[in-house]
Amino acid sequence: MTAPPKIVCLLAAILCIGAASSREANAAGAAYQVDTADVSEVGSCKVESWYSVAANRDAFAATSPACVVDLYRPVEVSTQFNRANSGGVWSSGATPKIKTNLVPTAIGSWGYAISGQAGYDLSTGYNTTLAATIPATLRLNNVVRINLNGGWQWDRLLDRHYLTYGAGFDLRTPDNIWTLTGEVFGQLVATRAAIVSDDGPPPTSIVEPRVQVGLRWRPVDQFNVDLIYGRNIQGENANWITLATTVRFDVGGK
Repeated sequence: MTAPPKIVCLLAAILCIGAASSREANAAGAAYQVDTADVSEVGSCKVESWYSVAANRDAFAATSPACVVDLYRPVEVSTQFNRANSGGVWSSGATPKIKTNLVPTAIGSWGYAISGQAGYDLSTGYNTTLAATIPATLRLNNVVRINLNGGWQWDRLLDRHYLTYGAGFDLRTPDNIWTLTGEVFGQLVATRAAIVSDDGPPPTSIVEPRVQVGLRWRPVDQFNVDLIYGRNIQGENANWITLATTVRFDVGGK
């Protein structure tokens, strides 16, 4: 029996994740919100962890283990586990995500990927959000890259659909020890029905752009730490400070 087409397997995996769970979560499954089109080699793994605190006393803590597996093509599979305080109300969530590269990135040409994610609210057991994103990455040279994101998000609790967007840059030193990252991202209400729903229009800050600027220190290839300043990260018009770490390791090939 011949293997099913790669795109069919990918879509099936996205649908399985979507059917399992959902919860509003970070688009990139990391402290930075704008995703890249890159996917590492099969067997590459990492654990990203971060803690964010806002001027209004909101907080967000998360860890996101990820590995690249062979599902007829290299596919990054991850799950973000988080604990959040919003307006004095605590919640817990788990957000599975899959991502695969469609066109490899290269200097002077765009690379593309596709990702699907959902989140599960561990506090209520509700399946609340589904999302899909197409990240695009252009490498200007060996030390500068530009990332663009476009996608869709469905808030299942309010039955609102959003168009999501993001744009960012990475500027690193030639030795890859320091990296400066800047990004702007957000969401736009996709349908008029969402605007005039019984729940009323979303707060203005929900659809206002959100920004982050961060500095990464990577003393060795297997580890880095980031200090990030953000504004309106969760749609609440507050200033945020984030401390993040990434640990990388290899579990072998196929």
